[in-house]
Amino acid sequence: MRRLAGLIVVPLLLLSTAACGSEDKGSDNASMTNGLPAITAGAKFGEKPTLAKGEGDPPKDLKVNVISEGDGPVTKDGDALQVNYLGQTWDSTTPFDNSFDKKEPFTLTLGAGQVIKGWDQGLKGQKVGSRVEIGIPPELGYGEQGSPPSIKGGATLVFVVDILKATTVPKSAEGTEVPQTDAKLPKVGTNTDGKAPSLTVPKNDPPKALVSNYVIEGKGEAVKATDTLTVQYQGVLWKDGKKFDSSYDRGAPATFQLAGVIQGWSKGLEGKKVGSRVLLVVPPADGYGDQAQGPIPANSTLVFTVDILAKQ
Repeated sequence: MRRLAGLIVVPLLLLSTAACGSEDKGSDNASMTNGLPAITAGAKFGEKPTLAKGEGDPPKDLKVNVISEGDGPVTKDGDALQVNYLGQTWDSTTPFDNSFDKKEPFTLTLGAGQVIKGWDQGLKGQKVGSRVEIGIPPELGYGEQGSPPSIKGGATLVFVVDILKATTVPKSAEGTEVPQTDAKLPKVGTNTDGKAPSLTVPKNDPPKALVSNYVIEGKGEAVKATDTLTVQYQGVLWKDGKKFDSSYDRGAPATFQLAGVIQGWSKGLEGKKVGSRVLLVVPPADGYGDQAQGPIPANSTLVFTVDILAKQ
């Protein structure tokens, strides 16, 4: 069963606790590690790297080496990033995860808490096109609990990350308001201040077919089925208007592959323009069907407002 945007499981980068660290910048010489394991093969941007085992005690603070610096814009909190990466623990020569073999970059919203804090801190302020090596102490990674079976408790992590792309994400949909004339459909607010719009569900029976209507029509490119989107959204149940999920409540947009979510989203957002606010009414057949999903009862019709902020 495909999962909702906010429930998508990402690779071994999720989960962390807070701390702070220092940053060291290296050079284009892959042998200059500044205390982090050397890249022994595949040192160039875009190549799958091979990392040596860490020597001695691992760094106690966050450590960032710029292996090669790109010439793109500097990354900042709120940017939608597209990266390739390889990660292994300090005391190992075997990677626990990498995107190079998957032939598919990893996407995240920087500073949104979607990944471990070592990533959010280590990738901020770097130029697009850069290759960086990041040493992450346990408190900025998976802490004392680890992430079994690949990462033991208290592990220091080492990542090599290629920053492929950064997209500046606006705070809200912006464009032309589209009249909402059907009294049998939910009504959505048209504020553009970055706050969640109002959402009022009528008392009548829900439609049996998927509804995908512009509330605000943006001016961006049309969404394709293969796109990765950054959105702000909220979801409520038709039957009582009870909210079950909201990116606004988490304080940051969500980034996901359109092909990896429920059909009501993949079908309803395909073809819509970036920059738009869309009302989605998702019948059970395009949602979770006859299976309950957390706070969503079986056979539920779902109502969403979705601001399509950016695509990659």
